[in-house]
Amino acid sequence: MHACRTSEIDEVMTFENFYNDLLDLVKKYENQNIPLKIEQDLENNIIKIFGEKINSLTRAKNGLNDVTELAYASAEYHPYWNILYNSSEIVNSVLDKWKSTLSEEDLSDIDWALKELEQTLEKIKNKKSTNSRQG
Repeated sequence: MHACRTSEIDEVMTFENFYNDLLDLVKKYENQNIPLKIEQDLENNIIKIFGEKINSLTRAKNGLNDVTELAYASAEYHPYWNILYNSSEIVNSVLDKWKSTLSEEDLSDIDWALKELEQTLEKIKNKKSTNSRQG
């Protein structure tokens, strides 16, 4: 009977190992004239890969999707969710019309979101002042 310890035989696989393997794969494609850009945050296990068509506007929209997802995921469970949600809605409207003009409806939606932000800020301020008087 042959017994072996997997930990002694297999290389320890980590996210950093994956990242290094990915860099090799990217080099392979770059050698075939397919430009790729990689950004990494290994401390938080994040790797982003961008193709040649990426630009500042599409990157901003993509990042905003992550912010909006956080707002949806924390809806009403976090005291700041409404600030995050309405701020992201405003930015989404602006980015969608970045190369054109904001319509009256867009402006109305932004105005409404600003009012929601103001109301939420007032609630937070009131709660903070109530807590500081009690403490």
